[in-house]
Amino acid sequence: MNSVDIKYHADPGLNSELVSPFAQFPIKLISSENLFGTGKEVLIQHRGEQYHLRLTRNDKLILTK
Repeated sequence: MNSVDIKYHADPGLNSELVSPFAQFPIKLISSENLFGTGKEVLIQHRGEQYHLRLTRNDKLILTK
């Protein structure tokens, strides 16, 4: 079986979005610093439900419902 190496690249014309040659839509790149600011947790609203995205003291991300 052949493997395909998919490379994502930032396209300057798309304002910090990643583009895959196989993706129908670009993937947005958001830095965690911009997402969290000075905090350690953000709430994400998805289909009427809230999810918590937390930054741990080991600098890992945890997403919980």
